[in-house]
Amino acid sequence: MKALTKIIPIHQFHPKQKIIAAATLAILPMTSLAQSAPNSVKSVDARSNGAQMTLEQGKMDISFVSPSLIRVRVTQNPSFTASTSNIVLPRDVETSAQVNEQDGAVIISAGELQIKVDKKTSALSFLSTTDGPLLSEPNSPRKFEAIEITELKLTDTKEVATIDGGRVEGEIVETGKTTKAWSVKHNFNWADDEAIYGLGSHEENVLNLRGSLQYVYQQNMKIAIPVIVSTNGYGILYDACGEIQFNDTEEGSFIDLDAIQDLDYYFIYGPELDDIVAGYRDLTGSAPMMPRYAFGYVQSKERYKSQDEIISIVEEYRKRKLPLDIIVQDWKYWPTGWGIKQFRERSYPDPTAMCERVHELGAHIMLSIWPHIKGDHPEPKDMAEKGFMLNNGKTYDAYNEVARSLYWKYTNDNLFKHGIDAWWCDCTEPIEADWTGKTKLSPKERRDINIASQRATLGREKLNSYSLYHSQGIYENQRKTSEEKRVVNLTRSGYAGQQRYGTISWTGDISARWEVLEQQIPCGLNFTVTGSPYWTNDIGAFFVKPSKRTWFRDGIYPEGVADLGFRELYTRWFQYGSFLTMFRSHGTDTPREVWQFGEPGTPFYDTLAKYLELRYKLMPYTYSIAGQTSHNNYTMTRLLAFDFRKDPKVHDIKTQFMYGPALMVCPVVTPMYYGAESTELKDVAKTREVYLPNDTDWYDYWTGKKLTGGQTITADAPLETMPLYVRAGSIIPEGPVVQHTGENLDADWTIRVYPGSDGEFTVYEDEGDNYNYEKGQFSTWKISWDEAKQTLSIGERQGSYPGMVNSRKLNIALMNDSMDQVTPKVAKTVQYTGEAIDVVIKSLSGE
Repeated sequence: MKALTKIIPIHQFHPKQKIIAAATLAILPMTSLAQSAPNSVKSVDARSNGAQMTLEQGKMDISFVSPSLIRVRVTQNPSFTASTSNIVLPRDVETSAQVNEQDGAVIISAGELQIKVDKKTSALSFLSTTDGPLLSEPNSPRKFEAIEITELKLTDTKEVATIDGGRVEGEIVETGKTTKAWSVKHNFNWADDEAIYGLGSHEENVLNLRGSLQYVYQQNMKIAIPVIVSTNGYGILYDACGEIQFNDTEEGSFIDLDAIQDLDYYFIYGPELDDIVAGYRDLTGSAPMMPRYAFGYVQSKERYKSQDEIISIVEEYRKRKLPLDIIVQDWKYWPTGWGIKQFRERSYPDPTAMCERVHELGAHIMLSIWPHIKGDHPEPKDMAEKGFMLNNGKTYDAYNEVARSLYWKYTNDNLFKHGIDAWWCDCTEPIEADWTGKTKLSPKERRDINIASQRATLGREKLNSYSLYHSQGIYENQRKTSEEKRVVNLTRSGYAGQQRYGTISWTGDISARWEVLEQQIPCGLNFTVTGSPYWTNDIGAFFVKPSKRTWFRDGIYPEGVADLGFRELYTRWFQYGSFLTMFRSHGTDTPREVWQFGEPGTPFYDTLAKYLELRYKLMPYTYSIAGQTSHNNYTMTRLLAFDFRKDPKVHDIKTQFMYGPALMVCPVVTPMYYGAESTELKDVAKTREVYLPNDTDWYDYWTGKKLTGGQTITADAPLETMPLYVRAGSIIPEGPVVQHTGENLDADWTIRVYPGSDGEFTVYEDEGDNYNYEKGQFSTWKISWDEAKQTLSIGERQGSYPGMVNSRKLNIALMNDSMDQVTPKVAKTVQYTGEAIDVVIKSLSGE
């Protein structure tokens, strides 16, 4: 059959480019699929853990990986293709399953989970003996379409400087090599009342994906994760690295997967969202512990320009007694060229001394590194000579293990050796085809341009996975170099499985607008529900000022920090950011340090200092839930359905979330005091609506007032107050305000107990850095509240580690609305030495 030739413009390279590439995509209509019952089951071959079925066209294989994990593969190739995606880790353990045929169906079951195959259509139904029907496919469950992919390459390249780094322009030509693959439309019958989350971090301000169309690919301000999670109690992980589209519109309910060999996915049964995340990490790997300092405050901007400036910023934080743990050096610290792994000697004459001074001050250095390497230096020449550059001529081939090792060698020899602590792996999509021009394109237009460029440079079958491999190289090679520093990699992209490589993802170069702040919240919640726990964004947004020349420079504050409107936006963003897994300020156009927003005694400065100090007071709580994340597959930043799945009112609440098991965070996302250009706003209520999920009571963190769940309230929200609520039965350990997370580790703690329900909390402690915790060198101890007996039980400490605090004073406060919430009245004080203690508190007044 004659191939259909399609002309694809490659817009990645330059807005004034004159070359348009011809890519041959042979769409081969599957005329035989029009025959009756193409998906019907012809025969069944039962196995110990499932069954393989021969279909009228193709094959289907269903196997139980565990009692709550099912792998489904469907192919129209002669045989199944082994996955090479690097998403799912190899495993040998399989679960025994029973296979039965009855009433025109094949039923495969293990424990309480069952999958039913309709023999006429091969449509699947997933069921639980406890929760009933979970998910089903319609009678036309999937449609395969054959494609032929012509390999492309870039020639006659030259680099062009842009706001977001060097770009390459050139001519895209065909190599003549072709491969065969499939595009698959996977259809579903979703229940009317189920909410679906996931697919990564996207900017459309969508939380519940139902009723939406989502283009799932990597881009600045987009992160693709091929995972969906449902309030019906299941999740799906696709083992695929090409483009994905999610559709739940009048066109139907389906997921399109491009350029795959087999439809290969995992059905994960919960039913709770924490169980689904645990199943995902069972398949793809757990998230290693971040160092304790990574949960402190991170000060960044675009950019500090010398080692003297870096040191002076840390010294100023210490002088003002404002907590700080990480200072960030952004790009262009290198000499001529782009992304070279060297410090410019004139501005950074002694990088080792710089790192040593920052460490003396109790802080750490994060450094920006790029996958792009350009310039007249040994690094790019060596990479090019060895064939380790992608065909755009500027990006190293992270898919190649040897290239990853060589990339780390440059990084270690010239940067890590000086004492650098953490990495900021920028631009890891790494193709941004539409990052140019005056007008922002529609989602579909953006998709078309970006996908064309990514196919040309990265390959159609793996265009979403570059960051996964790049992160693997950083993680594995740093660990080979040293086990003393935990890998910290703040990276702009992400993919399934990447959480096992010590990454935190962020939302890219966003603009300073209130609506952007609002949409960040569902962005992060849809990312973390996929099982990748660490996510953040630029507090205050990257672009603050507007521009008529580029669509992405879309802030509304031309005077930057001098604008009271920006100060208000930044302060609200800072409040929100203090409850993200990484608390990080960053951006261009204007300074970001706390003192740029005023001086002590002024409202913006004082409010920023208040939330900065709160972050550090909560460090025992934060580091404990981080421990639960690594050791027990927990999720720290949680959409409300994690904890209140059966309350339908929470399913699409976009601007509230749980931070750990106790705290419900309700950011303010509208201006109340100032508009742009310091315009004072009149008669704006200093409140926001908050829904209190049902089946529990709640406490206002700031006032101690107790409230009944299941109602919507109007919460006070003046500048200094972001509404914050505590679930009844919660136990929150708090420490003192310190200047960095390594200070006063043996200090007294306050144990806040919020009565009204039984509750418990597990404290986690370790050395704070290095990988000794993987050898069992950590400790945990459980704190439990018995509401009926009014007794707090502190359990025996389990485990130990070098430098452990063996004895700590615990000040126990039984919270109520009559006490000072900042410094609550202590009901009892105990000295905890690791032995079990029961503390009876007879009065709810705290007396």
